[in-house]
Amino acid sequence: MGLIKGIFELFVLYLIYKVIFDFIIPLYKTSKQVSQKMGEMQNVMNEHLKKQPGGGEEKNSKDIPHKPSKEDYIEFEELR
Repeated sequence: MGLIKGIFELFVLYLIYKVIFDFIIPLYKTSKQVSQKMGEMQNVMNEHLKKQPGGGEEKNSKDIPHKPSKEDYIEFEELR
């Protein structure tokens, strides 16, 4: 009976080892790499926006046209 219990405990320890080293550690490393890449990408996008003319500044209400002209619309006839 003691031999079966010992084999079972070794099997459980082996399963715990496999879960930790084949699943948890690679998952941690991957999530860390993805987080770093996202941070780098965000920095690149922020630099790109700063280099564009008017980038990084909020648009003023002057940039928005007040009334659209009649030329902006296309007339159509509804078909039934």
